[in-house]
Amino acid sequence: MMKKMMMTGVASAVFALATGSALAAAPADWSKVAATNVDLLYPGVSPVEWIMRGPSHGGARVLKRGESCTSCHSEEIGDMGRLIVSGGKIEPTPIPGKAAFINAKVQAAHDGENLYLRFTWKQPEASGAPKMDEANPVKIAYMLEDGGKVELAEQGGCWGSCHGDARTMPDGTDGKTKYVKDGSLANGVYYDLNQWRSGENKAYDGHVADKRVMEGGQALVAAEGKLEDGNWSVVFTRKLTGGEGDVALKSGNTYNFGFAIHDDNAEGRFHHVSLGYSLGIDADADIVAKKQ
Repeated sequence: MMKKMMMTGVASAVFALATGSALAAAPADWSKVAATNVDLLYPGVSPVEWIMRGPSHGGARVLKRGESCTSCHSEEIGDMGRLIVSGGKIEPTPIPGKAAFINAKVQAAHDGENLYLRFTWKQPEASGAPKMDEANPVKIAYMLEDGGKVELAEQGGCWGSCHGDARTMPDGTDGKTKYVKDGSLANGVYYDLNQWRSGENKAYDGHVADKRVMEGGQALVAAEGKLEDGNWSVVFTRKLTGGEGDVALKSGNTYNFGFAIHDDNAEGRFHHVSLGYSLGIDADADIVAKKQ
C-alpha cells in the first residue's frame, strides 16, 4: 500500500497510541509556527569513541572543554557529509548515490498538555542500492535528554548513544543496540526515544539507557507522516509528562535534543543525523515550543 501511494506522489498515514480517545489537536496552521533549519549529515563510522579521541578527531579537545559540535561544524555539515559519503573519510563501505545530507525544518508547539513536533524535508533521490529495511522507505526518530546526565548529550545530541560495538558498525557485535555510558533509568541517565516508521505505519515510544528499548513509554500519543509532491511531513504528538523512560517536560525548561532520518530504506548506522540542539518549552533555545 505504501508503495502504491508513493507512486502517486502522496503517502499519508496516522498512527495513534491513544486508542479509544480523540487525537490531541496539533496547530491548525503550521505556517504560523517558527521553523528551525537543521542539516543532518551522513555520519559514516563516527561513534562516540572516535569523536572523543584526539588523534582521529581534532575537535575532541574542544568537546572535553565543554564546547558543542555545532560551535565548530554548523556551517560545514554539507561538506562533511559529502566527504564521508564518498568514502573519503570514516566510511569503509560507501554507497554510491547516497545523499550526503538532508536539510530539515523543525517546528514545535504545545498546548499545556501535549508537545507537538513537526519535521519537514525534501525526499532525496534514491541511491539504487539494495534495500536494508524492505518494509520502511523512511524512518524518523528524535531523542530528548534532561540535565546533561548522558555524556555528550549537551554537546552532541544523540551521539552519546552511538558506540563502535553497535551491530552495524564494522567492528560491531550482533544484537548490540544503542546504549549510553552508565545508562540507568533509576539514575536519570537515559535518552527518551520516539520513532515513526513509514511502511509499517507504526510509532514507537521507548528509551536508550544501558540498551535501546523501543516500547514501554507512556508519553507518545500519536504520529502522522505524509509524503506529498516529493516532500515529507511528520508530526509527533506526545504528552508533556509520561512514565518511566519519558522525559518530563515543563514550561520554562530546556532539554537536549537530536534526531535522525533513515532514508532510502536504510537501517542501523546508515542514517542521517543532526548535531546536538536544545529544545525549550516556553524558554530560549535552538528550537522553541510556545504555548498555542
